[in-house]
Amino acid sequence: MNATLGIDIGTYESKGVLVDAEGRVLASAARAHELIVPRAGWAEHRAEQDWWGDFVWLCRKLLADSGLDASEVKAVGASAIGPCMLPVDAEGAPLMNAVLYGVDTRAAREIEELTARIGADRILSHGGNALTSQAVGPKILWLKRNRPDIYAKACMFLNATSFLVHRLTGRFVTDHYSASNIAPLYDIEQRAWSHLLTQDIADLERLPEIAWTTEIAGAVTRQAAEETGLVFGTPVIVGTIDAAAEAISVGVLDAGEMMLMYGSTIFTIRVGDERIRDPRLWHAPWLFADQHVCMAGLATSGTLTHWFADQLARDLNPEAAMAALAAEAATSPPGANGLIFLPYFSGERTPIHDPNAKGAIVGLNLAHARADLYRALLEGIAFATNAIFDTYAEAGAPPSTVVAVGGGLRNRIWTQATSDVSGLKQEARGIGIGASYGDAFLARLALGDISKSAIKQWNPAAFTIEPDPRNARLYEKRYATFRELYPRIRDLMGELGLGSETGMSSAN
Repeated sequence: MNATLGIDIGTYESKGVLVDAEGRVLASAARAHELIVPRAGWAEHRAEQDWWGDFVWLCRKLLADSGLDASEVKAVGASAIGPCMLPVDAEGAPLMNAVLYGVDTRAAREIEELTARIGADRILSHGGNALTSQAVGPKILWLKRNRPDIYAKACMFLNATSFLVHRLTGRFVTDHYSASNIAPLYDIEQRAWSHLLTQDIADLERLPEIAWTTEIAGAVTRQAAEETGLVFGTPVIVGTIDAAAEAISVGVLDAGEMMLMYGSTIFTIRVGDERIRDPRLWHAPWLFADQHVCMAGLATSGTLTHWFADQLARDLNPEAAMAALAAEAATSPPGANGLIFLPYFSGERTPIHDPNAKGAIVGLNLAHARADLYRALLEGIAFATNAIFDTYAEAGAPPSTVVAVGGGLRNRIWTQATSDVSGLKQEARGIGIGASYGDAFLARLALGDISKSAIKQWNPAAFTIEPDPRNARLYEKRYATFRELYPRIRDLMGELGLGSETGMSSAN
């Protein structure tokens, strides 16, 4: 047997697969972990437990379940949520909980100050991205100001994937796609770290090396082999952020093709041959040197369904709550009996990029039931997703093809509403495992015995989601109301502040 291993660390769970040379899944597994919200606007993980702990557990389980000898694993690929900020010491040990991607809005002041001092146009031209809650640079500056003791001890600032790769190989390295999110310290034209815009954030020596995703970062060390069950010397690729691996997993390769990921957040990646310059969208070099991507994402999506189940559906069996709520939502008609839901529970990313935005449910009366509320939640995410599609169109980069992936595909109310609101057809592939499958493919690509286009054979099309024209007029009106609500109440949202100082759980 000749297999590759792919493991992805997500917001709420980690997944892994072993895949043979033809793309057949030999074993798959998942492990849940906690999203830590120590206070409103913050989002964290424990790197040792949630990242490396999951990686080790998945390695051992996949080897046991598949019956493979570890020597039959020819390469390892990893991906993880991002962009994150994790300060580590010289040995790579975490100095605090990891600060997560754009759902963590703690650096709002640093974003505002850096943008004002450097200039929005210079930042966009230099790094390809405006400074938003997605940017890592302001979060490092936040650490410098608010946790100076930890900042002083930090030898390196890593993301989740680079942390895993260091644990496996001993090398501090990240890929270009991930590096571009460490704005404003990445030069998009030179494809290198840069102090051109500011030297206030961190010495460049405290950032990992940069390489391409499918380069071999190194080999599994003896210590990592002992922990994971992998063979000493097994090649490990540089890897990437989960959304990029997910896009690869469903064959998004050519200019105009877009991945729509239904996960803890909605995230989109559109491949192109040219750089798109729009401050509302994120830009990055793609995983391969001759392509660009522009990206967009919501702050909360699947996370909202978890919130709803935890807070408003405690009467349901937790293991069956999502399916039960989706069945309830199906009893509410399109339009949710007049409810509009603003899904801004962690601020919002694309296109408004407002860390102070708040969630809202508008139109409630005594006749509404939980089914209406849940359907309104799903439709609110669909409306927010359509605002992303509109942003791409306004930037001159509408998608030619939309390929959907992620756990949200199981919720047909959600996916159908997305097509009905946007008028866009969505394609879905036969294998919906996601980023870990993409990791296994990228590891295979690094071995040099297949081409990029092979993913189309590994994971062919399975079904499509067509817009229902009967709902077009209703959703057109509801969408217009949705877009008008936020600017009308934006100032009031800002006056509400951050809200409670306590979160869903405490950090350990």
